[in-house]
Amino acid sequence: MRKLIIQIPCFNEEKTLPAALADLPRSVSGYGKVEWLVIDDGSSDRTVQVATAHGVDHIVKLPHHAGLAKAFMAGIEAALKAGADTIINTDADNQYSAKCIPALVAPILEGKAEMVIGERPISDIGHFSPAKKMLQKLGSWAVRVFSDTDIPDAPCGFRAIHKNAAVRLNVFSSYTYTLETIIQAGRSGMPVTSVPIEVNGPLRPSRLIKSIPRYIMLSILVIGRIFITYRPFRFFLMLGGIFAFPGILFGALFAVRYARYGGVHIQALTLSSILMMSAIISVMIGILSDIVAVNRRLSEEIRARLLLAEIRDATDK
Repeated sequence: MRKLIIQIPCFNEEKTLPAALADLPRSVSGYGKVEWLVIDDGSSDRTVQVATAHGVDHIVKLPHHAGLAKAFMAGIEAALKAGADTIINTDADNQYSAKCIPALVAPILEGKAEMVIGERPISDIGHFSPAKKMLQKLGSWAVRVFSDTDIPDAPCGFRAIHKNAAVRLNVFSSYTYTLETIIQAGRSGMPVTSVPIEVNGPLRPSRLIKSIPRYIMLSILVIGRIFITYRPFRFFLMLGGIFAFPGILFGALFAVRYARYGGVHIQALTLSSILMMSAIISVMIGILSDIVAVNRRLSEEIRARLLLAEIRDATDK
């Protein structure tokens, strides 16, 4: 009997959580059981009491506010240990329409994907500013480039994850899981797809996007960090090329001036030497990072196997 667990990361969501829970289903075609899980990310309000009063099956309490990404991963591990075959992640502000859940899990039930991301109608969402719409599309484009996937709405948190993919996810960022998990899935060869979804009206302002410049900066840092983590040799090889190209030009300038005038252009020689040395160092760092990346992949495999063992122990009890 397949089990579907719908998880909701929460931080001080006592006002919006009832609306989100009221829309969640208790039965979904293809699953014999549907359960709800709330992750309390160090809330100081009555979020836990509200979740309990509305019949939430599992509540994970973090000792302090750890951020959305940590709460997401805590929920994933708890859902797996509770016997979930598929995990759906949604938001406590009821942004995503729960009636789209059957469509979200359909590619998983059909064996076509292990992770399914909701695709919001970004252009038609009235409460999204033009700048936010542009940033959403720009971020999704960057994720497609880095992840080798074709996900049109990468920042969307409404997603379904099969247990085989869930045990392999490992989020490094404390800011958001949305971009990182797609890049990780794409680079790891997990089948990822998307389906159109509907959204509800806003119940509160976004807590993730507090300001457009901050969102841009943090998103770039997340994408860059993941690219370095999963493609270190390519990154440092590109960096080496950036240093090497002007280094060769300055070296050529020195050689031409020396051959034509017989004098030594010390500035060109110095710049060329510094740039070429930087290029060599970058490539060497890339080689070492690639070796470290192999160890990281082995560590991730060990973590996945240990987690699977914990899941088996938890479900056998």
